[in-house]
Amino acid sequence: MNKLAAAALLCCLPVIAVAQGKVAVVNLEEAILQTDYAQQRLAEFESNEDFMSDKQEFDSLKKELDELVANFQRDQEAMSEDQRVAARQKLASKQSDIEYVAKKLQAMQQQNAQRVFQELAPSAREVLRTIIETEQIGLLLQQQTVIHADLSYSITAKVTDKLNQLPPQ
Repeated sequence: MNKLAAAALLCCLPVIAVAQGKVAVVNLEEAILQTDYAQQRLAEFESNEDFMSDKQEFDSLKKELDELVANFQRDQEAMSEDQRVAARQKLASKQSDIEYVAKKLQAMQQQNAQRVFQELAPSAREVLRTIIETEQIGLLLQQQTVIHADLSYSITAKVTDKLNQLPPQ
């Protein structure tokens, strides 16, 4: 008798779960940063003078490093040991310069993306609330913390679409 009751209960569990609402996942940061507004703001930032200057410096350093590497590979057989050591040091120094500028550019981009995210977060929370109500979502999880979720559970694109439909701020 207990086995029959347990089997009946197990059959009803999915129905009970559906009655309480759907399960969904969202990547809120992605939803916000994929909006038209965020993409516009990110592009504007990347075209500002400070960013462009650092980007040009990075490109110039990269070109110099590529030339140094090509020259070293071409000439290393004819070089003395001292010349090879000096060339390797120059390569390492140029690589270090590139890494510094790249980290600076990345930090600037992350700070800008964080500003855009914070600016749109209140609207995104309101959009999430609306989607939760209309989709009857009973459990919403951050996509980054979920080990596995089928893409059909993601509402990230819906959040982005609704944010795109909001009037400009």
